[in-house]
Amino acid sequence: MARTVLIVEDDQRIRRGFELAIRATVDLRVAGVAADLPEARELFDATEPDVLLVDLGLPSGSGIELIRHAQATRPACESMVVTVFADEQAVLSCIEAGATGYLLKDARPVNIVEQIRLLCAGGSPISPTVARRLMLRIGALASPQASAGLVSTQERQVLVLSAKGYGYEEVAGLMGLSRHTVETYVKRIYRKLQVHSKTEAVYEARKLGIVHD
Repeated sequence: MARTVLIVEDDQRIRRGFELAIRATVDLRVAGVAADLPEARELFDATEPDVLLVDLGLPSGSGIELIRHAQATRPACESMVVTVFADEQAVLSCIEAGATGYLLKDARPVNIVEQIRLLCAGGSPISPTVARRLMLRIGALASPQASAGLVSTQERQVLVLSAKGYGYEEVAGLMGLSRHTVETYVKRIYRKLQVHSKTEAVYEARKLGIVHD
């Protein structure tokens, strides 16, 4: 079954390039194309895409707002940023909002189809420049407040409840979510913390100061 992709990009040339590349595949399908925030939000709610491909600098606001909306209303959707902004604050804000991929529009053209497939396979496509900044940031973390920015508020709550010994069904009930939504949060936590089990996730979260004993 083809994965659906919503493209949100105000640059017509880039937007058209992404659209043509995705339409040329058999495993991906364009759910919609938008150039500004209001149109993008309306299309997101109407199409419920599997992947959100979003720029940050939109004419009517920041793409981060749309990522937050996607995280709150359809957490199973994978959000990937494609932008010119490489500063640390933009990257961390997107991760906190729920993005699982961050690509830069630099001198090297983005093979968007390859990156979307990697995202759908459980990977986190990140441009080398951004990855280096993140590694330096993580290595320099010195406070629980800074570490907490690596996960969203909902993901941190799942970690806190997991650390207390609650199972997925119990966490879902306490947070008023479905088990599927909780499992989606857990998958993202594992990816961000580079772990493969709940025990490892709780250990790393405690080490980074995201949760406490």
